Order: sequence, then C-alpha cells, then structure tokens
Amino acid sequence: MVSPLQQIEKEVTACHACPRLVAWREQVGTEKRAAYIDDTYHAKGVPGFGDPSARLVIVGLAPAAHGANRTGRMFTGDRSGDWLYAALHRAGYANQPTSTHAKDGMKLTDAWITAPVKCAPPANKPTPAERDTCLPYLQRELAALRNAQVIVALGRFAYEVIWKQFGPGVRPNFSHSGVAELADGLHLICSYHVSQQNTFTGKLTEAMLDDIFQKARQLSQ
Repeated sequence: MVSPLQQIEKEVTACHACPRLVAWREQVGTEKRAAYIDDTYHAKGVPGFGDPSARLVIVGLAPAAHGANRTGRMFTGDRSGDWLYAALHRAGYANQPTSTHAKDGMKLTDAWITAPVKCAPPANKPTPAERDTCLPYLQRELAALRNAQVIVALGRFAYEVIWKQFGPGVRPNFSHSGVAELADGLHLICSYHVSQQNTFTGKLTEAMLDDIFQKARQLSQ
C-alpha cells in the first residue's frame, strides 16, 4: 500500500504544472555543469526526504539547479547541502556528515527535509504563482508528517510560506534563531539559509546553525 508521502513523491516527480520551471530544470539537466558532465541529471520535481516519523521538519526554498535537480534529493550534491547535512550529523539527526547522491547511504532519524517549491527555479527565484501552484504538495506533506513538532525555516522565503499556513495573527519580522508558536502546537525556528552567500561571508556560521538544531531538540522533547 502506498503511503501519503510516497504518493506525494510520485506526483512531485511527475509534475509539469509550471512551464517555466519545467523548461529550466530540463535545460540545466541537458547543458550540465562541466564538473558534472558525465552525470545523468534528475531534472524533475524533487520530493521531500527523511524520516516519515520525524518531529523536526526543515523547510528550504527550492532545489538547486546543480544540486538537488541533479541528484534528486533535497540539499544533496552542493555546498548548501554540505553545511546542512554536516550540522544534522553533529546534532544526531543524520547517520553521516555528507550527502553527495541519492544512493550514498544517507539516513535521517527524526528529521524531514523539504521545500515549498519542488523544481529548480532560474536564479533561485520562483515567482509567486509558481510558489502557490506548488504549495499544495507542501501542505499535504506537512499533514502527513503527523509527529511533527518543530519546523526550521531556512531563510525568509520558507518563513513567510510557513507563517502564511500556520501563523496566528500578524507575522513577526524574520530573525535568525527567532522562535514562534504556530497553530496545532507547532514551534517555528527561523534560520538564515545555508546558501553560500551566507556561509562564505560568515553571516551564518557552524556554531549558529548548531544552535538552531539544539533548539529543535529541546522543543521536540
């Protein structure tokens, strides 16, 4: 019997709802980056990944063109993923510190990783219409993660999407390490995104990211 999360995975992988995103993900998969010229790109929608019983849900923005769009797994095969999975390993959520491809043995315990937009967007900037078209997948995903207690929003985009779905009243300003109470007893923790723009400049450090997941542990006890 197919579980709700498995059904979502099938639908996401087969989705062609947004013409611009479909054209871009496939163009990237054909033109490729020189470093990955011998790779067969996934070049489809990228479903969430992790432990279906997770209490922690990590929400990013969208698959990276030469990361998840190439490997088929969220935050896998790029520098952002290097930071995220290393931090999850230090926090005890991941069985290994690196996530390089979909069959590398990576397993998450008590954590699930997803994004509001399931296809790689040009310049990492989905349109509001693309976000809204894809949003039902995230809504169904979160509904299927019945044990979820904490959502970590990586970046302002994820924060605004989650607040729109679960936030009670006026949305507070985004701030790294900020914690808010959501509907249904969920806790929301804000974090700067693990993009190179933040990690290379020191705006987000390993210690800052470790603190986010320590808070997640405390709030999901």
